[in-house]
Amino acid sequence: MLTERRARRPVSLSASLGSVVFGVCGVWSAGFQLWGILVAPLAGMVGWFVGWFVGRTLCGRLSRLGYAPAGRPVYRFGTVPETENSVGGKARSLSTLVRAGQPVPVGLVVLPRGFSDTGLTAAARLALDAELGRLEPGARMAVRSSATAEDSAAASFAGAYETVLDVAADEVVGAIGRVRGSADGVRVAAYAQATGIQAGEVAVIVQEMVKAEYAGVLFTVDPLTGDLGRMVGTVVAGLGEAVVSGEQTGEQFTLSRPTGEYAGPGSLREYAKTLHAEAHRIEGTFGGVPQDIEWAVAEGKVWILQARPITTMNPWDAQTAQPNDTLSGACLWSATNLSEANPEAQTPLTISLARYQQANGGPSMALRGREMAGYIGGRPYANLTVQITSRRGKAAKVEPRDAYRKLAGWWGDLPPEIQIPLLPMTAEDWTEVGIPLLGTLARMGWTRLRLPAFLRTHRAACGELTRRINACSRPYDLRKLWSEELQRFGIDSFWAVVASGSTYPATLELRLREQYGEETAAALVSNLSGLVDGLESLGPAVGLREVEAGRMGRDEYLARFGHRGVNETELAWPRPSEDPEWLGRSLAELDDVTTVADLRRRQQEAYDAALARVAAADPRAAKRLAGQLCRAARHAALREAVRSKGVRTIGVTRRFALRAGELLGIGGDVFMLTVEELLAALTGGTAAYQYIPTRRDAYRGYRELPVLPGVIVGRFDPFAWAADPLRDPALFVAGGGAAAPPAPDDSVVVGHAGAAGRVEGTVRRLDRYAEAGELQPGEILVTQLTNIGWTPLFPRAAAIVTDLGAPLSHAAIVARELGIPAVVGCGDATVRLHTGDRVAVDGAAGRVSVLARRDDHTVTAEGSASYSGTAQGQASDTVAGTGPTSDSRGGQLSLGHRLHQTTRHIRLCRKPDGRVGSDSHGDPSSHGRTSVQASDAWF
Repeated sequence: MLTERRARRPVSLSASLGSVVFGVCGVWSAGFQLWGILVAPLAGMVGWFVGWFVGRTLCGRLSRLGYAPAGRPVYRFGTVPETENSVGGKARSLSTLVRAGQPVPVGLVVLPRGFSDTGLTAAARLALDAELGRLEPGARMAVRSSATAEDSAAASFAGAYETVLDVAADEVVGAIGRVRGSADGVRVAAYAQATGIQAGEVAVIVQEMVKAEYAGVLFTVDPLTGDLGRMVGTVVAGLGEAVVSGEQTGEQFTLSRPTGEYAGPGSLREYAKTLHAEAHRIEGTFGGVPQDIEWAVAEGKVWILQARPITTMNPWDAQTAQPNDTLSGACLWSATNLSEANPEAQTPLTISLARYQQANGGPSMALRGREMAGYIGGRPYANLTVQITSRRGKAAKVEPRDAYRKLAGWWGDLPPEIQIPLLPMTAEDWTEVGIPLLGTLARMGWTRLRLPAFLRTHRAACGELTRRINACSRPYDLRKLWSEELQRFGIDSFWAVVASGSTYPATLELRLREQYGEETAAALVSNLSGLVDGLESLGPAVGLREVEAGRMGRDEYLARFGHRGVNETELAWPRPSEDPEWLGRSLAELDDVTTVADLRRRQQEAYDAALARVAAADPRAAKRLAGQLCRAARHAALREAVRSKGVRTIGVTRRFALRAGELLGIGGDVFMLTVEELLAALTGGTAAYQYIPTRRDAYRGYRELPVLPGVIVGRFDPFAWAADPLRDPALFVAGGGAAAPPAPDDSVVVGHAGAAGRVEGTVRRLDRYAEAGELQPGEILVTQLTNIGWTPLFPRAAAIVTDLGAPLSHAAIVARELGIPAVVGCGDATVRLHTGDRVAVDGAAGRVSVLARRDDHTVTAEGSASYSGTAQGQASDTVAGTGPTSDSRGGQLSLGHRLHQTTRHIRLCRKPDGRVGSDSHGDPSSHGRTSVQASDAWF
């Protein structure tokens, strides 16, 4: 049998041969001229890849010849066909290890079809005798169970079934009967009842025993802390069954990763390096899933007796279909940018879509089975451990925090007290992932070249696919349409979105700040939409004004922007274009305040003035700078345009799901299925329907959670965190391992610089977009996060403050383009700031200073109050009130009605020095209506 380990050498030789052949051909084609020296290395590199691919393909085909035909009652390890589902978890694992070239003792498995009511079938007995005859005379056997659910990621059934050791060849049949009979025992039933998982059919393993001098167990990841850089094991003298059964404790040892440094009893030291290497390879064989390994040392050789997933580190819950990827190992997670488009917990169908696409040809840059993003509490999080490890590369000379700084434009600054966990990548690992990663980068480059065509044809393609989805009258037709077109269409859109990303705008802004200072840099980078005739994120807000003015038809608006909104990446979220009343309501809610166009003109003027100042000092530098800014604008515009198309694709997938729900008769419950389960249902497989009630309840529970921390390190239980009254809303470190940061100044909220500018005003905290009507012109909008659905609200705000966000987040980009000061990624702004608080926002510094709290003083007025004053040159007016009123948000006291013909928003307040006076904010020229109010905090 050609194992994976044995295949490495011929693949390497094939690659080397390809390099030599192509290199010689390159020199020959150049006519042995001097310039051929330059051609040869390039040709040799191409030849290496060609040779590697050819060798890998041929070895893969030879390896597959080692599988035995399906339908047999008995299989030798390594020959079990992939289609044999009843082989059981333990036997499947051992067979996989043999094919990978791991040192596994010889063995076989008797499948359930090899048994009858009276014991082994005649065919199974003949096959068993033939296999036993291949063993060394006098060999002793271990006979164990291999049930369907045993040693799976969800359940181990450890110790539940009978195990018979040191069995002679003529005693094997009886031992098999004992093992299989234990399936009806109390232990199996108790474990199944406790876990809610049925064991399923039982196969039986017969494996040659090794005369162990030392044996034990080894966890490839610390199961208590999830530390990926540490293996934890136990060793005993003799057989390891005593450790597995719990009869002996054994001696503890550890192995550091990826170096293999050993700490433990001296008896195992000479085998530690080998054990570390084999365990690391085993984990890689199973896609990076942490493994619980049983091993033994006999006659100077390390043997692998069994490997199974560490069940406590399984991130997937099949019943709820909600993963918790923090359970698979201690990593650094950030929700900063991903939460913008995913503000609420997502349904199982939405969560499963990206992983389904990655498994079927979508963009993937996984390291040791871990993708660059995962899910926690129903929300998407970026796995920064994967991203930082990939940026350090094979040489690993770059410090983790230096590598992170390259990503800060996307994810914001990382608290200095955070220790960055890394993946334990060896040189062999980098060799294995190198070719796939290069393939991904090549595909990404090719996709980027084709983005103009993608943008040009995408809208029409979506319309045609939607028409064909609606025309499907049978589940089979819909399934066929998915296989033939929809799946590839979605994957291509996924590639386009990933390929359109760029950090160039953020990098340029950072350099300009250092070169020209905050004010000039802010003016220069805040006009990207002006350089490319608009950014897609401003489109919905600008379009509403165009419809209001009669320059754009309603149908055209919905066709262009009706797929965008506050929860646009969720498949279950209805699109605005699906609601015939949505556009009318949106137009009715428009304020007579400064429009996006007005703010954009102001930003254009600021940009022109800043560029003129640079030109006055250095005309050549100004010309160069103008080109760089245009390039940044094109990058930003491309990213936003492609993202919009990606959201439109999600709308098509939503229509597919809705049609499937209609044809299957389950309606909206279709979103409680995974993609795989939905596709199975379209061909008659409805087993997953049993989970729908449980998933609805779980989904409701995730939606009711508070906003999760923006940064998470290590294992995280969202419900335990939510129940903790002392929880940190911004940061979670498992075990409290990070150094405690200094106590925050209660009067200052610190975040990331989003958009430059300084303004004072009154806070309006909104927990969700549904509360948007509460925001008054000129107030400071404080919320958890914003996305394109919030854009029409921005012109009403004097400044924007968010819990989540980074320099390249939506709040920062749009606020910058509109000249609205913004501080993003504060972590706990919605906890520390309340409606009615008086604050000063400094966008460039990323600081919000509290000037006065709403509850500093309490109003107990009765009867009426009055205020006389003039605003914007209008006549004095008197406002009468009837005493204090309050709402659940901010406890404001209204003192009457709106002043007509005024443009300032005025509040009566207590100043920081204790005097009572008026407070006006907002640009007098930019607000067409406002109110005179008094807050109970101010006097």
